[in-house]
Amino acid sequence: MDTKNPASPTLGSVLRRLRSRQGWTLKEMSERVGIPVSTLSKVEHDRLSLPYDKVQHISQRMGIPMSEMLVDPENPGAGPAVTARRSLGGLDSALHVAVGGYEYFYLSPELRNKRMIPVLGRVSVQSVSEFKELMRHSGEEFIYVIDGAIKVHTEFYDPVVVRAGHSIYLDSSMGHVYVAEQCEVATILAVMSSPDEVLAEGLMSHRQEEAAGKPAG
Repeated sequence: MDTKNPASPTLGSVLRRLRSRQGWTLKEMSERVGIPVSTLSKVEHDRLSLPYDKVQHISQRMGIPMSEMLVDPENPGAGPAVTARRSLGGLDSALHVAVGGYEYFYLSPELRNKRMIPVLGRVSVQSVSEFKELMRHSGEEFIYVIDGAIKVHTEFYDPVVVRAGHSIYLDSSMGHVYVAEQCEVATILAVMSSPDEVLAEGLMSHRQEEAAGKPAG
């Protein structure tokens, strides 16, 4: 079954609507956030995604919490955080982000100010050498492998293979990346959380088509 729904929000559509809400042109937004117009245009048209540090930079320059960067601003169900809330949905309503060898579906995107972020992910990247550097972000994350296997690389531990039916819990501020292990695509369920008032969701850093960098050690 095809899980891609053209009507579901993407990072590009969210960014475009946030810009429109501010009444900015692409050039005006470029000047405010310090990212070239050509790059912003590609992101808005879903031809390019952004690593975590760039998304965080945009949120800071726009004065918008990171949690808002993964919410469709025109979703009528979006609103301030309340108690006793719930969210039902599937991949057709998830926020879809494809970055290099990763494909992520951020679940329950209509809920703002979440303290944990559930994500269904597909990992196809095959080697740690494809990363510019290890990823770090605040909080902790839990990863359960649904299908296939992943190899998790961290800065303080030897690489470990996590297979279907098994999980790993780690400190997200520790440098880490994970790659598919002996399979073309591994499917995972990840939950990221943070003690911060606003959760800084981590979009996986990777080698962008326009960026040059050294492989992670």
